[in-house]
Amino acid sequence: MTAPGWYKDPADPDVQRYWDGEGWIGESIPASEPAPAGPPEIPEQPVTPAAPSGPVVTTPGAPLPQGAVVLPPGTPIPPGGFPPGQLPPGAIVLPPGTPLPPGLRPQGTLPAGAVQVLLPPQATPFGAGLPTVRPHGYDIAPVGYRLLARLIDIVVVGAIIAAVAGWFIWQYIEEISPILSEFLARRNDGEPLTDVTASSRAQYLVIVIVILIAALWFAYEVPAIAGGGQTLGKRIMKIRVVGLDADQPLGFGRAIRRWNPLGLGVLLWTACGIGFLLQFIDSLSPVIDWPLHRAFHDRTAGTVVVMAQRSPNAPPPDNAGDQP
Repeated sequence: MTAPGWYKDPADPDVQRYWDGEGWIGESIPASEPAPAGPPEIPEQPVTPAAPSGPVVTTPGAPLPQGAVVLPPGTPIPPGGFPPGQLPPGAIVLPPGTPLPPGLRPQGTLPAGAVQVLLPPQATPFGAGLPTVRPHGYDIAPVGYRLLARLIDIVVVGAIIAAVAGWFIWQYIEEISPILSEFLARRNDGEPLTDVTASSRAQYLVIVIVILIAALWFAYEVPAIAGGGQTLGKRIMKIRVVGLDADQPLGFGRAIRRWNPLGLGVLLWTACGIGFLLQFIDSLSPVIDWPLHRAFHDRTAGTVVVMAQRSPNAPPPDNAGDQP
């Protein structure tokens, strides 16, 4: 048996490591350096029980127990099964900034000021009896409110488009009407349709109209969301967009990221309707997202749509960036 001591690492002769009689321990040092008198210092590692029997507060960098489920920011502690105000057995409270394993959150760390409750599956069924999630103290906006707000915005943007791009639309209708009439007449008579195509002017007008629609929608929505989180439709429905990390103005960069998944679909309207399909799927996505009801464009920007007024039953926000 080899006596404990410093030896060259067989896998890398340029370094030496300490052999404790059973295995290599500690960090390696260059083989050219004098060997220390004793074994290396081994830093204490945070220990997290695999199946904690009570509440555990972890330190930044500590691993999570296998099977833990992360609840979104603002999720209240579930009622029932344990005394009010106490965590259920096996719950783990993570302080702000604690790194998380890949896959639990796209950002990799908790948002500033957030305290997460992690419940292993054996503690309680995921989502059973959970009250409404309140990011920053606001109730999540119902999907129906969001739909009505979007319809109002469509009407408003449609009126703007009619005023600004109306001439182009009228020219396109006049250009395409004879072609459409000829197409229908030939189809009724059973004649070939292969040579019935739109004129180059009609194709040019389509491109101009689509670009104008996207630009006008961008100008209507992005500045409003960047500043106050509300378009006209959202103001009428008393809902607004906030970031998951802090209740403060999103800024133009984040508002653009949120607009892109829906707005850029306009440019694909003429590509066999792909743009309409993508926008339709995005519009339905809040229905299947639990519990924040985020659309794909919300996930892109890290945002959530909430009621404009903070819930009177919500606890005071602990985020310094939150507004009253």
